[in-house]
Amino acid sequence: MPARRNPTARQVRLGAELRRLREAAGLKATEAAALLGANSVQMSQIESGTAGVSEQRVRRLAANYACADTDLIDALAAMATDRTRGWWEEYQGALPAAYQDLAELDHHATFRKDVAVIHVPGLLQTEAYAHALFSYMNPEFPANEVALRVEHRMKRRVVIDRRDPIPYEAVIHEAALRIRVAGRAAFRAQLGRVLEVSEADHVTVQVIPFALDDFAGAGSTMVHLGGAVPRLDTVVRDAPHGTAFVDSEAQLEHFRKLFRKVKKEALSPGQSRDLIHRLAKEL
Repeated sequence: MPARRNPTARQVRLGAELRRLREAAGLKATEAAALLGANSVQMSQIESGTAGVSEQRVRRLAANYACADTDLIDALAAMATDRTRGWWEEYQGALPAAYQDLAELDHHATFRKDVAVIHVPGLLQTEAYAHALFSYMNPEFPANEVALRVEHRMKRRVVIDRRDPIPYEAVIHEAALRIRVAGRAAFRAQLGRVLEVSEADHVTVQVIPFALDDFAGAGSTMVHLGGAVPRLDTVVRDAPHGTAFVDSEAQLEHFRKLFRKVKKEALSPGQSRDLIHRLAKEL
C-alpha cells in the first residue's frame, strides 16, 4: 500500500495512539514491526498515519502490547476500518487541510464543548457574522475565498442541527456577545441565533459576564471534542501558525479541568439567556 501524502488528523491520531501503546509496553519500533512481519519503515509509516493499518493488525499489536483496555482497542479498530466519505472532502485542495480535519473531528465526536472569549463559537455563527469575520481577518482574500470558508463553516453546524445531534456546551464571554463583528442588524440576528440554539435540549449556553470578579481565563478559548473513549478526546486551539490539535493525556486532563472551572464561574443557562436578551434589546 503506497504511503499517504497528506494523512488526516484522525489518521495521524490512530498512528499516535498505537505508538503510545508500544512505548508503554517498552517495545522498540523494530520489535513491534517483527510482530506484524513488517519492517521498521512500515512501522514508522503506520505510527505516523502515512500508512493504513487493518483491524486485525490493530488487535494483534494491542494484544502484544498487553493492552487490557477493550473499549480503547475497539475504538482504535473502528478508526482503522472507517471509510467515511463526508461532505468535507469536496473542499480538498480548495481549503487548507485543517478545515477538513475539523469537520471530520466534528462528525465523529461524541460531544463538543467550546469556550469562546472574543468571537461567537463557529457552530453558533450566522452566515453574515462568519462572512464579516473572514473578510476582516483576511482582507486580501478575494470574494470566492471568503465564500468558501463561510460555506464550510455553515455546513459544520450540521452536528448540532441534525436530527441526531451531539451534546453541545458553549461557555461564551460577554465580550464575544458585545463585539459587533457584523453590522447592527446582522449582529442582532446573531444574538437571536445563539438564543434559538440555546433552547434545544442537547445544547447548553452559559455566559461569563464582564462583572465577574477574578476572571483570568481570557486565554482559555478551546474546542473540546469527545472521542469514542475519553483517551481519544481532542482539544483544538488556535496557534500562531495555524490550528493545534492537543491529544496527550496530561494536556487533555488539563483542559477538562479548565473547562469545568470556566463553566462553574459562568452564569446559569437561564441567567445567560436573560443577559443575551438584554444585549439584543440594546442594539
